[in-house]
Amino acid sequence: MQLAKLNFEDTFDFKIKTDKDKFFIYDLVRKSWLHLTPEEWVRQHWIHYFHLKKGKNLSSLILEKKIELHGTTKRIDLLVTEKTQPKILVECKAPQIKLTEKTFEQTARYNSIVGAEEIILSNGLQHIFARFSDNKYEFYIP
Repeated sequence: MQLAKLNFEDTFDFKIKTDKDKFFIYDLVRKSWLHLTPEEWVRQHWIHYFHLKKGKNLSSLILEKKIELHGTTKRIDLLVTEKTQPKILVECKAPQIKLTEKTFEQTARYNSIVGAEEIILSNGLQHIFARFSDNKYEFYIP
């Protein structure tokens, strides 16, 4: 399996294994092996980034939480919390998925339920950062 080189300043030491021609990556938060999809590759980079570079406790990282939006169940990719309060909502896409206004609006809709102060939309190659204040999103470069 050819894994895309993602746009992160640091490289992380991932645990990856194969079983019957499938690749798996060890998830630090869930403490289990997950099927290594392109989207999971991006999510695992963000998990390692927040835990190892930003010093977030693994317990403050919430993965694939179910939310209800307009009567349908959705799952958010990653939520970073502080003292159980939502701080950063991260929506991960596979590297080949273009980040567009439509994908940003999807993330903003999810955040209308979650209520995080910031959102990050990432395909691992491109990252879009926005803060929510005064009832609107303001884009920024960290």
